Amino acid sequence: MAASAYRCTCTSMALSLFLLATIASSSFSPATAQSSSSSCASHTFSSSQLYASCAALPRLGTTLHYNYTAAANTVSVAFRAPSKGAGWVAWGLNPNGTGMVGTQAVVAFRHSNGSVVAYPTLLDSYAPSMAPANAAELGFPVSDVAAEYAKSGKEMVVYATVALPGKGSKFNHVWQQGSSVVNDVPAAHPTTGDNILSTGAIDFSK
Repeated sequence: MAASAYRCTCTSMALSLFLLATIASSSFSPATAQSSSSSCASHTFSSSQLYASCAALPRLGTTLHYNYTAAANTVSVAFRAPSKGAGWVAWGLNPNGTGMVGTQAVVAFRHSNGSVVAYPTLLDSYAPSMAPANAAELGFPVSDVAAEYAKSGKEMVVYATVALPGKGSKFNHVWQQGSSVVNDVPAAHPTTGDNILSTGAIDFSK
């Protein structure tokens, strides 16, 4: 099904904190889910962009599509998550851990002015500022950040191109969704069920 509706580019605006879950390695083993099944490989996007690989993620009904360029060690991603109306979605990489702290994420939601906001941010503590991060603040470059609603508003799609840190292609990643945004700030997500298990490992070369 072709994606549709509203799309935006990266927006700079001050935001304060929201909460993403952290996963204790003693209680959860990060999952790896990479698939070429028709459930994700056959999906089409509004821009007609094609992605060579996709991962049907094991939590929150989410999917990650990606194109990995080995020579440059970059990956272009499209993260799809069910939309909760006034809610938000996020996806990011944690080069040094398996949970929230240390993750560099891209976040998207609908602003009160009707636009779709998408930007990179640093989750450097359990109470991050969630301010959009500029290039000098990022631990690794992120570009082409954008987001749109698809499936008549039932799905949010977040796009980004990431220059992967180091020389490897395997990373820990974290994804999340929340049901509300208050005063243009993503509110805390549930701290039970899939929301506290939404982390895993992915090898972009596969």
